[in-house]
Amino acid sequence: MLRIFDLYVSRRTLFLIMLETLTVTAAVVCGLRLRFWRNTAEFSYYLGLREFMLHAVAFTAVFQICFYFFDLYDLHAFRRRLEEFVAIGESMGVASLVLALVYFMFPGLVMGRGTFFISLALVPVFLIAGRRTLDRVWRHAGPVDNLLILGDGNLALAVASELRSRNDLHARLAGLFRVASQNRRADGDTTTGLGKELREVVEKERISRIIIAVEDGRNVLPIQDLVRLRVDGVRIEDAQTTIAALTGRVWLQTVKPSWFVFGDGFRRSPVSMVVKRTTDIVVGVVGLLVSLPIMAVIAVAVRLGSKGPALYRQTRVGFRGKCFELLKFRSMRTDAETNGAQWAVEDDPRVTRVGRVLRKYRLDELPQWINIIRGEMSLVGPRPERPEFVDELRHRISYYDERHSVRPGLTGWAQVQYRYGSTVEDAVRKMEYDLFYLKNLSALFDIVILLKTVHIVLAGEGSK
Repeated sequence: MLRIFDLYVSRRTLFLIMLETLTVTAAVVCGLRLRFWRNTAEFSYYLGLREFMLHAVAFTAVFQICFYFFDLYDLHAFRRRLEEFVAIGESMGVASLVLALVYFMFPGLVMGRGTFFISLALVPVFLIAGRRTLDRVWRHAGPVDNLLILGDGNLALAVASELRSRNDLHARLAGLFRVASQNRRADGDTTTGLGKELREVVEKERISRIIIAVEDGRNVLPIQDLVRLRVDGVRIEDAQTTIAALTGRVWLQTVKPSWFVFGDGFRRSPVSMVVKRTTDIVVGVVGLLVSLPIMAVIAVAVRLGSKGPALYRQTRVGFRGKCFELLKFRSMRTDAETNGAQWAVEDDPRVTRVGRVLRKYRLDELPQWINIIRGEMSLVGPRPERPEFVDELRHRISYYDERHSVRPGLTGWAQVQYRYGSTVEDAVRKMEYDLFYLKNLSALFDIVILLKTVHIVLAGEGSK
């Protein structure tokens, strides 16, 4: 299994992305060849031009981005083949419109009409043929990771359950290996290791990875066997790391303080933090300037939609626990909290008609460009919470104050993974995603989160 940003990712998805990058590029080359079917010399001339390379790159990039936004790289998005075909058709239409806009803004990227329309017709044909071929090949010859869980208690069962839910990883759970101090039977699971040596099981099942899922491993783990297997090339990792890589969150119910102290991650180099802050300032200024006309329209709409000011200031807890005033367009009635601070709920009756639209597309968050420029917030980070709720949550959620070790974000890993929450239990889940973000904070991870945020906004899934 491959890990990117400490997340297990599907090899098949990566192969699919690479295959379709080549597929779309091949459609452009074939389109050029068909355009000059009887003139090989002219085909060779255009193929060798630097401008044609730029045309092909722009064409391919736009299609790949549209494929992503229409969930064509989500292996769980489509239950039926027809749904996939519809998504391909929709992505083709949007990609064509986007290319038209790109060509209008950058005329130098325009390719010949004949080549363009032939390539456009070839893309879905190549795409569907490539996907069907990859499906068949992967079903019969895709690489399989054989895993063994060391332990058969509740922690081991939790890992097994998460592994089974990720069939996109093409991993096979060989079984649960019972250690000497554990006598409970894992109902519904194959428990191996009774009367067998661990190394024999690993050799027989061709195990490539062992997951240590023993609640208390003192004096019960077969250390000598594990050392030998590790030296022989078998990957060995703890259950907490595996669960985090499978789910994208740190399970607070399973981790111990030692996992934070001795585990990888939680790096903060001065250079990376300077780059992050510089990016925040540049993007914040550009975002504010670009969105000013939209913000002016929104301000008028809010004032006309209900009584009260257009902007709403709310105290939030930020970097290192320091409070600041978060700016938003008002989406609720002015009397929404006459009885004190309340958790927002789904379909909240306090939200105005204009506010519902603003929340759906996250337009109420636009004034926070100012918070970002001031240094009170960042583009990406844990969402800031209100002091009234922080006082309650820090007593009920372990490690809660650790989320204040970085600037809060306009968006964050918790927001793109767990999109709505209105209870303490929801806050716990979001905290688990925030801890995962803090563990794997990097510029590339921030870019992934921003892309997911754009996806959610365009889909109108909204946020809290």
